[in-house]
Amino acid sequence: MSALTVLASDEFGAPTPDELFNLPPIIPGVDWFTKPVLLAMLSAILVIGLCWGAFANPKIVPGRLQNVMEYGYMFVRDQVARPFLGKDADRWMGLLLTLFFLVFIWNIMGVIPIAQFPVASHIAFPAVLAGSIYVLKVYLGMKHQGPVGYFKNLMFPPGLPKPIYLLLSPIEFLSNLIIAPFTHAVRLFANMFAGHMLLAFFSMVGFWFLFEKLTPLGAGVGVIGVVMTIVFTAFEMFIQFLQAFLFAMLASMYIGGSLHPDH
Repeated sequence: MSALTVLASDEFGAPTPDELFNLPPIIPGVDWFTKPVLLAMLSAILVIGLCWGAFANPKIVPGRLQNVMEYGYMFVRDQVARPFLGKDADRWMGLLLTLFFLVFIWNIMGVIPIAQFPVASHIAFPAVLAGSIYVLKVYLGMKHQGPVGYFKNLMFPPGLPKPIYLLLSPIEFLSNLIIAPFTHAVRLFANMFAGHMLLAFFSMVGFWFLFEKLTPLGAGVGVIGVVMTIVFTAFEMFIQFLQAFLFAMLASMYIGGSLHPDH
Protein backbone atom coordinates (compact mmCIF):
# COMPACT_ATOMS: atom_id res chain seq x y z
CA MET A 1 0.00 0.00 0.00
CA SER A 2 1.43 3.38 -0.99
CA ALA A 3 2.33 5.97 1.60
CA LEU A 4 0.02 8.34 -0.28
CA THR A 5 -3.06 6.26 0.39
CA VAL A 6 -5.83 8.44 1.82
CA LEU A 7 -8.97 7.64 3.70
CA ALA A 8 -12.32 7.66 1.96
CA SER A 9 -13.76 10.10 4.52
CA ASP A 10 -13.48 13.89 4.38
CA GLU A 11 -11.10 14.00 7.35
CA PHE A 12 -7.35 13.62 7.28
CA GLY A 13 -6.12 10.41 8.87
CA ALA A 14 -2.52 9.46 9.50
CA PRO A 15 -1.41 6.11 8.05
CA THR A 16 -1.62 3.25 10.50
CA PRO A 17 1.01 0.51 10.90
CA ASP A 18 -1.53 -2.03 9.68
CA GLU A 19 -2.04 -0.08 6.44
CA LEU A 20 1.68 0.37 5.85
CA PHE A 21 3.13 -2.98 6.90
CA ASN A 22 0.36 -5.60 6.68
CA LEU A 23 0.51 -5.99 2.91
CA PRO A 24 -1.67 -8.39 0.90
CA PRO A 25 -0.11 -11.25 -1.07
CA ILE A 26 0.96 -10.42 -4.62
CA ILE A 27 -0.43 -13.71 -5.92
CA PRO A 28 -3.89 -14.55 -4.51
CA GLY A 29 -3.73 -17.69 -2.42
CA VAL A 30 0.06 -17.52 -1.94
CA ASP A 31 0.00 -15.78 1.42
CA TRP A 32 3.77 -15.73 2.01
CA PHE A 33 4.59 -13.98 -1.28
CA THR A 34 4.11 -10.35 -0.32
CA LYS A 35 5.83 -7.15 -1.42
CA PRO A 36 8.56 -7.37 1.28
CA VAL A 37 9.40 -10.93 0.18
CA LEU A 38 9.59 -9.86 -3.47
CA LEU A 39 11.82 -6.89 -2.62
CA ALA A 40 14.05 -9.11 -0.45
CA MET A 41 14.47 -11.53 -3.35
CA LEU A 42 15.19 -8.72 -5.82
CA SER A 43 17.71 -7.24 -3.37
CA ALA A 44 19.55 -10.55 -3.12
CA ILE A 45 19.63 -10.89 -6.91
CA LEU A 46 20.89 -7.30 -7.21
CA VAL A 47 23.71 -7.90 -4.71
CA ILE A 48 24.76 -11.05 -6.57
CA GLY A 49 24.62 -9.20 -9.89
CA LEU A 50 26.66 -6.24 -8.62
CA CYS A 51 29.35 -8.43 -7.08
CA TRP A 52 29.47 -10.72 -10.10
CA GLY A 53 29.68 -7.81 -12.54
CA ALA A 54 32.40 -6.07 -10.55
CA PHE A 55 34.59 -8.94 -9.34
CA ALA A 56 34.03 -11.97 -11.60
CA ASN A 57 36.46 -10.63 -14.21
CA PRO A 58 38.20 -7.58 -12.66
CA LYS A 59 40.11 -5.24 -14.95
CA ILE A 60 43.41 -3.50 -14.24
CA VAL A 61 41.75 -0.28 -15.30
CA PRO A 62 38.38 -0.65 -13.57
CA GLY A 63 35.11 0.31 -15.15
CA ARG A 64 32.50 2.38 -13.36
CA LEU A 65 30.78 -0.57 -11.64
CA GLN A 66 34.05 -2.18 -10.56
CA ASN A 67 35.31 1.17 -9.30
CA VAL A 68 32.20 1.78 -7.17
CA MET A 69 32.19 -1.75 -5.78
CA GLU A 70 35.90 -1.55 -4.96
CA TYR A 71 35.24 1.58 -2.92
CA GLY A 72 32.52 -0.38 -1.10
CA TYR A 73 34.91 -3.29 -0.57
CA MET A 74 37.61 -1.04 0.86
CA PHE A 75 35.13 0.70 3.15
CA VAL A 76 33.89 -2.60 4.59
CA ARG A 77 37.43 -3.97 4.85
CA ASP A 78 38.91 -0.92 6.59
CA GLN A 79 35.95 0.21 8.72
CA VAL A 80 34.17 -3.07 9.49
CA ALA A 81 36.45 -6.09 9.13
CA ARG A 82 39.98 -5.07 10.09
CA PRO A 83 39.17 -3.27 13.38
CA PHE A 84 37.65 -6.46 14.84
CA LEU A 85 39.15 -9.33 12.84
CA GLY A 86 42.71 -8.15 12.26
CA LYS A 87 44.66 -10.67 10.21
CA ASP A 88 41.51 -12.75 9.67
CA ALA A 89 39.66 -9.87 7.98
CA ASP A 90 40.18 -11.05 4.40
CA ARG A 91 38.78 -14.51 5.20
CA TRP A 92 35.45 -12.98 6.25
CA MET A 93 35.14 -10.22 3.67
CA GLY A 94 32.73 -12.22 1.52
CA LEU A 95 30.22 -12.52 4.35
CA LEU A 96 30.64 -8.98 5.68
CA LEU A 97 30.51 -7.35 2.24
CA THR A 98 27.35 -9.30 1.41
CA LEU A 99 25.74 -8.34 4.72
CA PHE A 100 26.53 -4.66 4.25
CA PHE A 101 25.24 -4.41 0.67
CA LEU A 102 22.21 -6.61 1.29
CA VAL A 103 21.05 -4.66 4.34
CA PHE A 104 21.75 -1.34 2.61
CA ILE A 105 19.70 -2.31 -0.44
CA TRP A 106 16.94 -3.67 1.80
CA ASN A 107 16.86 -0.29 3.51
CA ILE A 108 17.18 1.93 0.45
CA MET A 109 14.12 0.24 -1.06
CA GLY A 110 12.14 2.48 1.29
CA VAL A 111 12.94 5.61 -0.75
CA ILE A 112 13.04 4.12 -4.25
CA PRO A 113 9.94 5.04 -6.27
CA ILE A 114 7.47 2.19 -6.86
CA ALA A 115 9.25 -0.04 -4.31
CA GLN A 116 8.75 2.42 -1.42
CA PHE A 117 9.18 -0.18 1.30
CA PRO A 118 12.24 -0.89 3.48
CA VAL A 119 12.51 -4.67 3.70
CA ALA A 120 14.13 -4.54 7.15
CA SER A 121 11.01 -2.85 8.58
CA HIS A 122 9.55 -6.40 8.78
CA ILE A 123 11.22 -7.95 11.83
CA ALA A 124 11.47 -11.40 10.22
CA PHE A 125 14.19 -10.30 7.78
CA PRO A 126 16.70 -8.76 10.22
CA ALA A 127 15.85 -11.54 12.70
CA VAL A 128 16.96 -14.21 10.20
CA LEU A 129 20.24 -12.40 9.51
CA ALA A 130 20.92 -11.72 13.19
CA GLY A 131 20.03 -15.32 14.08
CA SER A 132 22.45 -16.61 11.44
CA ILE A 133 25.26 -14.44 12.85
CA TYR A 134 24.38 -15.65 16.36
CA VAL A 135 24.64 -19.32 15.33
CA LEU A 136 27.94 -18.60 13.54
CA LYS A 137 29.26 -16.75 16.58
CA VAL A 138 28.53 -19.65 18.95
CA TYR A 139 29.86 -22.24 16.48
CA LEU A 140 33.14 -20.38 15.96
CA GLY A 141 33.55 -19.78 19.68
CA MET A 142 33.11 -23.46 20.51
CA LYS A 143 35.31 -24.53 17.60
CA HIS A 144 38.26 -22.27 18.45
CA GLN A 145 37.99 -22.22 22.24
CA GLY A 146 36.25 -25.52 22.98
CA PRO A 147 32.72 -25.69 24.45
CA VAL A 148 33.92 -25.29 28.05
CA GLY A 149 36.48 -22.63 27.20
CA TYR A 150 34.01 -20.62 25.16
CA PHE A 151 31.39 -20.35 27.88
CA LYS A 152 34.10 -19.85 30.52
CA ASN A 153 35.58 -16.91 28.62
CA LEU A 154 32.09 -15.60 27.93
CA MET A 155 30.79 -15.68 31.48
CA PHE A 156 33.97 -15.36 33.57
CA PRO A 157 36.20 -12.57 32.24
CA PRO A 158 39.68 -12.99 33.74
CA GLY A 159 41.24 -10.66 36.28
CA LEU A 160 38.23 -10.00 38.52
CA PRO A 161 37.65 -10.96 42.17
CA LYS A 162 35.75 -14.23 42.38
CA PRO A 163 32.77 -12.90 44.40
CA ILE A 164 31.98 -10.49 41.55
CA TYR A 165 31.33 -13.42 39.23
CA LEU A 166 28.17 -14.22 41.20
CA LEU A 167 26.67 -11.02 39.84
CA LEU A 168 28.61 -10.65 36.61
CA SER A 169 28.27 -14.15 35.13
CA PRO A 170 24.45 -14.13 34.72
CA ILE A 171 24.66 -10.62 33.26
CA GLU A 172 27.34 -11.69 30.77
CA PHE A 173 25.29 -14.76 29.79
CA LEU A 174 22.14 -12.70 29.18
CA SER A 175 24.04 -9.93 27.43
CA ASN A 176 26.01 -12.10 25.02
CA LEU A 177 23.64 -14.96 24.27
CA ILE A 178 20.17 -13.44 24.54
CA ILE A 179 20.20 -9.65 24.50
CA ALA A 180 22.93 -9.23 21.86
CA PRO A 181 21.22 -11.15 19.03
CA PHE A 182 17.87 -9.59 19.97
CA THR A 183 19.20 -6.02 19.82
CA HIS A 184 21.18 -6.84 16.66
CA ALA A 185 17.89 -7.47 14.85
CA VAL A 186 15.64 -4.97 16.64
CA ARG A 187 18.00 -2.00 16.18
CA LEU A 188 17.78 -2.37 12.40
CA PHE A 189 14.06 -3.16 12.39
CA ALA A 190 13.06 -0.29 14.70
CA ASN A 191 14.95 2.35 12.73
CA MET A 192 13.48 1.25 9.40
CA PHE A 193 9.98 0.89 10.87
CA ALA A 194 10.03 4.36 12.44
CA GLY A 195 11.58 6.00 9.38
CA HIS A 196 8.96 4.53 7.07
CA MET A 197 6.17 5.72 9.36
CA LEU A 198 7.54 9.28 9.40
CA LEU A 199 7.98 9.42 5.63
CA ALA A 200 4.48 8.06 5.12
CA PHE A 201 2.98 10.61 7.50
CA PHE A 202 4.61 13.71 6.00
CA SER A 203 4.06 12.58 2.41
CA MET A 204 0.37 12.05 3.21
CA VAL A 205 0.18 15.52 4.79
CA GLY A 206 1.58 17.05 1.61
CA PHE A 207 -0.68 15.01 -0.68
CA TRP A 208 -3.83 15.62 1.36
CA PHE A 209 -3.55 19.39 1.85
CA LEU A 210 -2.14 20.21 -1.61
CA PHE A 211 -4.02 17.79 -3.87
CA GLU A 212 -6.85 15.99 -2.13
CA LYS A 213 -8.34 18.87 -0.06
CA LEU A 214 -6.63 22.05 -1.25
CA THR A 215 -7.69 25.15 0.70
CA PRO A 216 -6.00 28.55 1.25
CA LEU A 217 -5.31 27.72 4.89
CA GLY A 218 -4.32 24.11 4.28
CA ALA A 219 -1.87 24.91 1.46
CA GLY A 220 0.78 26.07 3.95
CA VAL A 221 0.45 22.83 5.90
CA GLY A 222 0.79 20.91 2.66
CA VAL A 223 3.97 22.78 1.73
CA ILE A 224 5.41 21.98 5.17
CA GLY A 225 4.53 18.32 4.59
CA VAL A 226 6.36 18.31 1.23
CA VAL A 227 9.43 20.05 2.68
CA MET A 228 9.54 17.67 5.65
CA THR A 229 9.19 14.71 3.31
CA ILE A 230 12.24 15.87 1.36
CA VAL A 231 14.24 16.54 4.53
CA PHE A 232 13.31 13.22 6.11
CA THR A 233 14.05 11.35 2.88
CA ALA A 234 17.61 12.71 2.90
CA PHE A 235 17.96 11.94 6.61
CA GLU A 236 16.47 8.48 6.16
CA MET A 237 19.00 7.65 3.43
CA PHE A 238 21.79 8.49 5.86
CA ILE A 239 20.16 6.29 8.54
CA GLN A 240 19.75 3.49 6.00
CA PHE A 241 23.46 3.57 5.24
CA LEU A 242 24.36 3.89 8.92
CA GLN A 243 22.22 0.90 9.93
CA ALA A 244 23.79 -1.28 7.22
CA PHE A 245 27.22 -0.26 8.51
CA LEU A 246 26.29 -0.95 12.15
CA PHE A 247 24.74 -4.32 11.33
CA ALA A 248 27.86 -5.47 9.48
CA MET A 249 30.13 -3.97 12.15
CA LEU A 250 28.35 -5.85 14.95
CA ALA A 251 28.56 -9.07 12.93
CA SER A 252 32.32 -8.49 12.57
CA MET A 253 32.63 -7.78 16.29
CA TYR A 254 30.77 -10.97 17.24
CA ILE A 255 32.85 -13.11 14.88
CA GLY A 256 36.05 -11.47 16.12
CA GLY A 257 35.06 -12.10 19.73
CA SER A 258 34.63 -15.79 19.02
CA LEU A 259 37.93 -16.07 17.10
CA HIS A 260 39.97 -13.92 19.49
CA PRO A 261 38.51 -14.02 23.01
CA ASP A 262 41.59 -12.30 24.43
CA HIS A 263 40.60 -9.16 22.53
